[in-house]
Amino acid sequence: MNARPIVAPSARKHEVSDADMLHAFDHPIRVFELDEGLTLIVGPSSSAQLLEIGVVAGDLALVIVHAMPARDKFLR
Repeated sequence: MNARPIVAPSARKHEVSDADMLHAFDHPIRVFELDEGLTLIVGPSSSAQLLEIGVVAGDLALVIVHAMPARDKFLR
């Protein structure tokens, strides 16, 4: 698989920039293995806002399918 994940259109729903998603992906603080192959990563944006990034394994690369400001339940 490629080292860089692909950003799916669904990940842009909450208007997090691709650069901030990739920054959070590259600097994980917490990682949760959720249902159906979804991995949720909590990491900082380039401005240090904590984001939650949802990642799944695609055929050729990891795919970021979800991104938004981190919710309290993932910060505890």
